[in-house]
Amino acid sequence: MADINEQVPSQLVSPAGQVSQDSAPIVNGNGAAAGASGSVDVICGPLLNYRRMDVQTTSATWYGSVLIVTNPGQTQPQLSLRHVGPVSQDSNSVSPESQAQSLTFQGTKLYEDPKKAFWRFSFSFPLHDYEAQWAYNIPGFRYMSGPAVPNEWEFAVPSWKQSMRIMFHSCNGFSVGTDTDSWAGPALWNDVLRVHAKRPFHVMIGGGDQIYNDGVRVEGPLKAWTSIANPIKRQGHDFNEQLRAECDEYYYNNYVRWYNHEPFKTANGHIPQINIWDDHDIIDGFGSYTDHFMKCAVFRGIGGVAFKYYCLFQHHVAPPKSTFTTDAQGPVDPRQLENTFVLEEQNIDPMWILGKLPGPYVEEKSRSLYMRLGRRIAFVGIDARTERTRIQVNYPETYDLIFQRLQQEISQANGEIKHLILLLGVPIAYPRLAWLENIITSPLIAPIRLLNKRFGVAGGLFNKFDGQVDLLDDLDDHYTARHHKVERRELIHRLQQFSKTYSVRVTILGGDVHLAALGRFYSNLKLNIPAENDFRYMPNIISSAITNKPPPKAVANLLARRNKIHHLDPDTDETLMPLFDKQPGGMEKSASWNNVTMPSRNYACITEIETPVANGSGVHGHSPVPSQTPKDGHSPLHAGEEGVGTTHKSADGFSNTSQLAGGLDVAIRVEIEQGNRNGNAEGYGLSIPVLVA
Repeated sequence: MADINEQVPSQLVSPAGQVSQDSAPIVNGNGAAAGASGSVDVICGPLLNYRRMDVQTTSATWYGSVLIVTNPGQTQPQLSLRHVGPVSQDSNSVSPESQAQSLTFQGTKLYEDPKKAFWRFSFSFPLHDYEAQWAYNIPGFRYMSGPAVPNEWEFAVPSWKQSMRIMFHSCNGFSVGTDTDSWAGPALWNDVLRVHAKRPFHVMIGGGDQIYNDGVRVEGPLKAWTSIANPIKRQGHDFNEQLRAECDEYYYNNYVRWYNHEPFKTANGHIPQINIWDDHDIIDGFGSYTDHFMKCAVFRGIGGVAFKYYCLFQHHVAPPKSTFTTDAQGPVDPRQLENTFVLEEQNIDPMWILGKLPGPYVEEKSRSLYMRLGRRIAFVGIDARTERTRIQVNYPETYDLIFQRLQQEISQANGEIKHLILLLGVPIAYPRLAWLENIITSPLIAPIRLLNKRFGVAGGLFNKFDGQVDLLDDLDDHYTARHHKVERRELIHRLQQFSKTYSVRVTILGGDVHLAALGRFYSNLKLNIPAENDFRYMPNIISSAITNKPPPKAVANLLARRNKIHHLDPDTDETLMPLFDKQPGGMEKSASWNNVTMPSRNYACITEIETPVANGSGVHGHSPVPSQTPKDGHSPLHAGEEGVGTTHKSADGFSNTSQLAGGLDVAIRVEIEQGNRNGNAEGYGLSIPVLVA
């Protein structure tokens, strides 16, 4: 895989905004690209990605990329990038001359076949001593169909001294059978863009299910296969080259359809993305069905096809030269390369943490992520799908690689990193549903399953793949499922040791469950450890879904009733925190007593609380000690958990004026009214203290 900066020198623009003399890109005084001629016929894009940051003592360099999908046969397109100036109008440190200059970058072709071509533009630039706005355009850019093209796309980056402003989302699509019009499509992205306009996000993190490809079994080429009644015949079905090509076309068309859907499309061009995939990026439940069924040819085949377009659309990297078929003519199937170009990437991008072995059902190595989100925040996204089975989430060796990389990076940062944002596909501090697992897997279900096979009784209760109860794959996905209890405990213990060793606060992001909540691990109160000194205190921001419909009120209320205080071990407790002080906009979403689970579409905003400066040195904010000694885990454990909800200062999604200096201000923005195309939302805020271990 190529280093994303393969065409670009490490220095493009000096901190004062001047272009360096050894810069490879062409510099133009009028902002126009040099050498661009003719049109660029675009099918999809632009998609803006954040790749990584090289942070030095008094400087930092930002790396990113832009992807477009075009008609085949295009001449090499170019991208023109210019420094617009400070985000804030208060700064006067940029000259008009430096703002007018632009840099031109050549596109790199990642993939081309007779129907489409994927082009990546890789670029980097040093950050300034102020939060800055940059803009890019692609000369000749025109859509093959659809609206007019903006003159340029702008995005914001932090100063070299700052940490990034983060937006987090998951479940960005609809399950099969959902009445999408009644939900006004992906309307909540309108609120994302409104908050972004007030104070820009520097990065948006996709926590999985950025697209729903489940329709491949209902309206796509797997419809006939799904309809095979005999499970043995279904399991033994071929995945030949013809079926692969049909699935390939379906997945590609579905990506183009969804990534051209407003207002998600606009966000893709203006907010740099980081993504990790989950099951719906492949197909519902992938990895969590029975092992013998997951190893069938069709599931292995669609895993490969989904991985191909995940690489291209979500990570801007070249895919494998060919993917699995039952009639392959060699390790690299020449039929898949007929009239097709696939770039051979020469280098591995430093953002990747590659697994040692291919996954059990996707014949590729897992691809977890590490990157700096500015000066004081590190990020790890664990690929929790490629290696997943019903009884494991990741290989033990993969956890070893992740923690080795973390220790290396934190040690090299010389104490500057104060927060680790850890992205998991599903929540890890979440109510137990073991009782429901026991019912679903009990012998009591066997007679109903037999009636279903013979006469179709209770058809909606069982899935079409392995004949198990349809909810079981969702339950088996959870870290709290009984199959994953040991793996879950070991992961939390390793995070605790990491947090204690390096004095880094760990905040976990999780999605998947289609509701909002705030879970947390913390030291048993009998140990009398204040939260600011508690390395076991790890909040789990649960934000899902930004687009898919939420579960019924009864499900959210049931989960709230199951919100007990659990004991991970004698020293670590866990529970959900009361966050939702009232119903959003007065619209009833759950029972009035339920203040821990919110069944409404949502997303999260995270902003570092900057430490105030007095007389050239940092001064501490207010004490994080709560006003009252907590009785148990349902009570506020520190000052940042007091006064949470709609009245908290961070609830608007862009303020970071609460008083836990060095901590994080968090808002979960919740949709008010189903079907409102404006996507109006109300925010619920809280603060997370920095760790002094």
